[in-house]
Amino acid sequence: MIEVKSLHKSFDGKEVLRGIDAVFEAGKTNLVIGRSGAGKSVFVKCMIGLFQPSSGEILYDGRNIAAMTKQELVQLRREVGMLFQGSALFDSMTVLENVMFPMEMFSTDPVHVYRAKAMELLERVGLTEAVGRYPSEISGGMMKRTAIARALALNPKYLFCDEPNSGLDPKTSKVIDLLIRELTQEYGITTIVNTHDMNTVRTIGDKIIYINRGRKEWEGSSETIESTGTQGLLHFINAGLDTE
Repeated sequence: MIEVKSLHKSFDGKEVLRGIDAVFEAGKTNLVIGRSGAGKSVFVKCMIGLFQPSSGEILYDGRNIAAMTKQELVQLRREVGMLFQGSALFDSMTVLENVMFPMEMFSTDPVHVYRAKAMELLERVGLTEAVGRYPSEISGGMMKRTAIARALALNPKYLFCDEPNSGLDPKTSKVIDLLIRELTQEYGITTIVNTHDMNTVRTIGDKIIYINRGRKEWEGSSETIESTGTQGLLHFINAGLDTE
């Protein structure tokens, strides 16, 4: 679980985050939504330690990230998996090598052990036939599944996904959405998804927070979002409908 308490962040005197409170539970897909410039990306970057909050607390299972030593931060980052918007695979590595990479860097296991672990993950995401291919030889959806397998390589407790469906067609997007939800539940991970995709919101939104002008203006789930009376969120939903 990750708790955020009264989070503020300013840049050069301009307040970008204005006192956000949120709780993200393990085993659930927690979505952060909002228009471009609303503050959601800054919010997520504060959560993973890329930005230092101006004030407030971020607690990883009760551990305050701001109070951690350098060594504790290094350990925490090993507990965090990242799924980047563009997958961020290494072009010179095969699918299997990309998934093995984090384990080569941080695992103390012998090569045959983490190679087997990588193969298990690739089987779980349906890519056993693509292990020897390079990113340029696979589809966007396969690249995303490779990136998901890599994000899980070190058995993370927390998974951050940045616009996981960016550049994908609707059918492939749904496959990726469902895979993220299944793996979240299967491994009991605290998953945070930064997205503006309304199909993602409806498909896997166990917990959703809507950020507008640096504030959390709404909190709910995929089951309650359509009945919201929050005007900014209604405009956001309608804008999403217009692009579907």
